[in-house]
Amino acid sequence: MTPARFGTDGVRGVANVELTAEIALALGRAVARIIPATSFVVGRDTRRSSTMLEAAFAAGIATEGADVIDLGVLSTPGIAYVADRRGLPGAVISASHNPFGDNGIKILGPSGSKLTVETEAQIEAAIDAIFAAPDDGARRPTGRGVGVITRESDAAEDYFTHLAQALEDRTLEGLRIGLDCANGATSFYATEVLEATGATVVSMATEPDGANINDGVGSTAPEALSELVVAQGCDLGLALDGDADRVIAIDEHGGVIDGDALMAMFATDLRTRGRLAGNTVAVTVMSNLGFHQAMREAGIHVVTCDVGDRNVVAALDADGLSFGGEQSGHLIFRNFASTGDGLLTGMFLGDLVKRSGMTLSTLASSAMVRFPQVLINVSVANAAEVAVAASVTGAVADAEAQLGEEGRIMVRASGTEPVVRVMVEAGDTARATAIAQEVATIVAETSDAALFSDE
Repeated sequence: MTPARFGTDGVRGVANVELTAEIALALGRAVARIIPATSFVVGRDTRRSSTMLEAAFAAGIATEGADVIDLGVLSTPGIAYVADRRGLPGAVISASHNPFGDNGIKILGPSGSKLTVETEAQIEAAIDAIFAAPDDGARRPTGRGVGVITRESDAAEDYFTHLAQALEDRTLEGLRIGLDCANGATSFYATEVLEATGATVVSMATEPDGANINDGVGSTAPEALSELVVAQGCDLGLALDGDADRVIAIDEHGGVIDGDALMAMFATDLRTRGRLAGNTVAVTVMSNLGFHQAMREAGIHVVTCDVGDRNVVAALDADGLSFGGEQSGHLIFRNFASTGDGLLTGMFLGDLVKRSGMTLSTLASSAMVRFPQVLINVSVANAAEVAVAASVTGAVADAEAQLGEEGRIMVRASGTEPVVRVMVEAGDTARATAIAQEVATIVAETSDAALFSDE
């Protein structure tokens, strides 16, 4: 059996094949051994496999003598908030924006934040030890030492109250908001949370059946929400993903607004209100050159880190910063959350639109001018190795020489999917596309050659 390994955002794989109940059980045991706690909080998204994996993971925790508080279906930021408020470590059973057949397990520390790479390595080593000696009954607690799993259906109420208080007595009254819950974790409460702010909400994708999470809906497929926003005359739209730690916005004309444009708007507004700590925003290497240019013109400093909201949080905390995020829509308001929170971001966006008296399209167009960006995902079985192969790094160097200071290229292995991502920015789309396709072809050929040589 393949041991569990952490990626950019937890342990992920095809449910019941790459991420099995046996692996979830071992992961639960390993987590309980490495993270000292008497109790853990655990919640899940709406995937068909999530109850199975949650049960196995919770059983692993209880096997090691710790209790488990089952929060039921709740978003990643909701679970993180409960973990932080109670000072308990936790776990989220979700593969976020991935297709429903995938699943994942994200581990949270007592502060509600993702674990460090070092702690993840310790957990991986503990999993290996558990699989190497599965019958280590001598170290297992018995009798009253066995952990208990209990359900707290109302545990999320504190999180909902926290969201309501974030607007500081302001309301979203007068706004009409389109909401896409991706048939995911927020399907049962996001509409009510937004309506409680005074907004009129037109919702879609709020009827999960275990297999329709992220299926043509949500932050990775905002086209349906764009149509709904225009048809229903909404002021803005919010497309969440399956576990609601990210959001992509839609303007009143149906235009898609990604995390970079959202961050440009928020950073400028926070700076104006004296709430942008250090006059600095933290972003990842994937943020568009146009964002960096806009921040320079606004006099706002930018700190850049590796991909992953964990890395953004680390960058924020290292310098005492208050705001940052990712192009993908993970935005982190550090004074309010320990992870990306799509619903919180959406509420703040509605608040910004209302306070400004401007339309969202006007706000977005004035926030930054985007460099044409082309992203090609190349499916490979050995992404980490291919991304740093000599043929690929050579192709990247050639592309950098072609682009000069008028663009950039980024090639990296995904931490959540078996793909190598090739991203190119240039002064025009045709040039960016041509260079991206050239490099993507070399990535694919390199992978094929490696597989052939292995045979």
